[in-house]
Amino acid sequence: MNDVFVSYAAADAAWARTLAEHLAGHRLSVHFDQWSIEPGQVVVHEQERALLSSRNGIAVISPASLRSAPAMDEYAALATASAANGLRFVPVLLGHVPAPPFAAHRVWRDFSDARGRAFADKVAELAAVIAGRPPPAGGAPDPDNTRAAHPAPPRPLTPPRRPAFVVCSAPADAAFGGRLAEQLRTAGLPVWSTDDLRPGDAQFWTIRQQLRHAVAVVVVMTPQSQDSDDVTRMILEGQVHGRTFVPVLLDGDVNYHLAATWHVDARDGALLDAAELDLLRALHRDVTQCRPPRLPDPGVGSTAPVVRMTPPAALERLRAHLAEDEYEHADLLTTRIVLETAGRLTEGWLGERHARTLPLDVLAGIDALWTARSEGRQGFGRQRALAPADRGRRGPRFAELGAALGWRDSADSPVPRLYRDFVQRAGPGRRSGFFPTLRDPGRENDPDWYDRWSSTVPAVHARLREWRSDPCC
Repeated sequence: MNDVFVSYAAADAAWARTLAEHLAGHRLSVHFDQWSIEPGQVVVHEQERALLSSRNGIAVISPASLRSAPAMDEYAALATASAANGLRFVPVLLGHVPAPPFAAHRVWRDFSDARGRAFADKVAELAAVIAGRPPPAGGAPDPDNTRAAHPAPPRPLTPPRRPAFVVCSAPADAAFGGRLAEQLRTAGLPVWSTDDLRPGDAQFWTIRQQLRHAVAVVVVMTPQSQDSDDVTRMILEGQVHGRTFVPVLLDGDVNYHLAATWHVDARDGALLDAAELDLLRALHRDVTQCRPPRLPDPGVGSTAPVVRMTPPAALERLRAHLAEDEYEHADLLTTRIVLETAGRLTEGWLGERHARTLPLDVLAGIDALWTARSEGRQGFGRQRALAPADRGRRGPRFAELGAALGWRDSADSPVPRLYRDFVQRAGPGRRSGFFPTLRDPGRENDPDWYDRWSSTVPAVHARLREWRSDPCC
């Protein structure tokens, strides 16, 4: 059994040999064809046999390998072995080549500019991963961890070995995010961030796994994180699963998606104080003992204004989520657009008098995006078509509307308590009219979450009834 199989193009043989020699210097058994295949043996058969008997695979991806049919064949075989047999597959980039699409969901290492000590450090990290040892201590976080592309193919979100506080920050805020993560570790709290990704990890799947089971999601809030698609996805993924959020305001305004959440004010650059660390320890105890998590009311310490997202920018972000079939993310963003447009983002709900301020063109813009992406199966217009008749009242009862849209089995039956269970009712084919739901999973630990939701939906639908044949008019 080989520790690692090294795949490369013939034009990269000299560099690949150096890599193999250094890996062997770390006491690993390396399959490198120039060493391992004897004269007279059939190369293809020997390579196949070696690959099947290897626990790890490294593919050197370079401009030459992308033009080499044999190299691409080996790459495909490694990818197949990774999916079928659990082989750890590590793409290694060389020559400033972008990661090809089929490598996008793996954490790679870029050796393009690695010389001397940098080369040795990267090889030492690879050797530790291959040998199953902890990575060498003292190294700086590798930026390749945050440059791997999104998304990965769906996989079951099995719990990690130890649920943790997940620290999210934009690349520009990585230094503060790293110091914050280290402070939490020193305080005895479990912590995970993208700095903990290791070569060969399925990047987006691993992030989703950590967020799905997080003790809480710690978000470093700055203008850069507000504009970061990756941070936004992490926030929305945590909200889909009803995670608790601990925002830390480092600069600028409160994040658009976390306006109704208590936050730590760190605009002086300081880390958490003793009282805030005690709060996180209590939160950790609550979560591990399956008690409802407790944090201060949102108004406490909330002295920073909330950043406002203009309707065009919000709709463009909604378009992006729908284009990637991130229906749950798009659903949460739709709720935030509606609440903010009505000036009710901090409160988290609205009534009919608030809904009267909603511009019909904003609602029409939301509807157009949902309708176009779902071929008419989702959106406010589809919901209006499915809504029960008014029967002399101002509109159908919330329970009747929910039954018509698939949110509940009947007007008298309950809806799932957790958002992630609720949206599963839409099913693989996305039950017609199910989205947008205007439900906020960030409130599901509040005792009045249903009252807020049952106020918001009828209020918005009352405003929608003012549409005529053309909703923009």
